[in-house]
Amino acid sequence: MAPVPPPFDPELAAALEETGGRMGPGLAPEDIAAARDGAAVELLDALDLTVGGAFEVTEPTVPGPEGAPGVPLLVCRPTAPATGTGRPLLYHVHGGGMVLGNRRLGVNTTLDWAKEFQAAVVSVEYRLAPEHPHPAPVDDVRAGLLWTAEHARELGCDPGRIVLVGGSAGGGLAAALALLLRDAGGPRPLGQMLMSPMLDDRNDTPSARQMAGTGLWDRTANETAWTALLGDRRGGPDVSPYAAPARAEDLSGLPPAFLDVGSAETFRDEVVSYASRIWRAGGVAELHVWPGAFHGFDGIAPRAALSRTAQAARADWLRRLLAH
Repeated sequence: MAPVPPPFDPELAAALEETGGRMGPGLAPEDIAAARDGAAVELLDALDLTVGGAFEVTEPTVPGPEGAPGVPLLVCRPTAPATGTGRPLLYHVHGGGMVLGNRRLGVNTTLDWAKEFQAAVVSVEYRLAPEHPHPAPVDDVRAGLLWTAEHARELGCDPGRIVLVGGSAGGGLAAALALLLRDAGGPRPLGQMLMSPMLDDRNDTPSARQMAGTGLWDRTANETAWTALLGDRRGGPDVSPYAAPARAEDLSGLPPAFLDVGSAETFRDEVVSYASRIWRAGGVAELHVWPGAFHGFDGIAPRAALSRTAQAARADWLRRLLAH
């Protein structure tokens, strides 16, 4: 008997229906090139990254990992005078299943928070799989973070108040970066905001099986993405936790984490497990499971009641983190 998925929130289900099937759950390897060239790319290019003049925007390319190309960044610095000893800085890692997207994807939400909290934003553009498999993406993300921490004072920011922010694949890379900085040495982030993070290459949780063929990102898409990143190693015994953070045996000593996920999405069980393991290791994590939400629900229906609740919870966590 096939597993029965939980129902979508009615308001979210209606919004998904309105897409008319343009945004299906599956992503096959042969779909990647077309997805990269879709209409969304033009929308990203049209974003007002200054948010009406609230930010000064630069796009430097900074030194990459040894022997690799430079890493493009998007740096958004508040134009208002700084108060206190140094602004916070939100280090944004974009989503896209490790195979899509650029430094503009999802940064509008991070900029909204930055405007509220008088923070700077640095968004990193990492090399994409399958052309650049692991460890290229996380190595680029780490290189961008090291440059950001080194130059934080020049941006009017406190290097001790850097928060990692990422959704989906970006959430997985942010979690991997937190592990890498802990283990290999480097600046300690103030916190890590992981929104529906992509954490586990094994793709075999009950929610992965339960949600196959539904929502916006299902088990087929997940297999395509992880295989692009890891090749034949996907699901095997030798996958690094810096590729798939769910593989980490030790989750102690990590920065405070915010994790959220929908009850009706592929990543539900791996996110809940990751938060539980942080608690078992003596760490700090706040977990939200949004009832009836599919992956990317707040992007499809930003004005839905559940989306507004999720947005408020994320902002509230940041507010409390930065206040301390």
